Amino acid sequence: MRPRAATANAGQGHRDGPPGIAVTGTGPDSYAARVLDVVDSITPGSVMSYGDVAEYLGEGGPRQVGRVMALWGGGVAWWRVVHADGSLLSGHEQAALARYEAEKTPLRRTGDGSPRVNMKLARWRG
Repeated sequence: MRPRAATANAGQGHRDGPPGIAVTGTGPDSYAARVLDVVDSITPGSVMSYGDVAEYLGEGGPRQVGRVMALWGGGVAWWRVVHADGSLLSGHEQAALARYEAEKTPLRRTGDGSPRVNMKLARWRG
């Protein structure tokens, strides 16, 4: 696993989720490391939803995975973890879209023309 830098936003985890998700000066806790390992394994052109990652691990939920990604996701292919409806990460749409196009990730357009990942075609099952 690649080392990942800590962010300035130190979190203490979520009481309803897996223990930890604590940010330390040395790196992510064990749950966060497992989330990041799953993200590292998603193949180019494929995605998983936050809930898919939690289900794959059999632990936590979409919010806990989102927290890990917010704190530690910069060191992995963060664009490969999306909302369940395929919508792009708010504030990162252009960067993600460029990655999806480069990886030939299946996309679709909504009624208003905005791009989304086509979850039926792009979902990675492991």
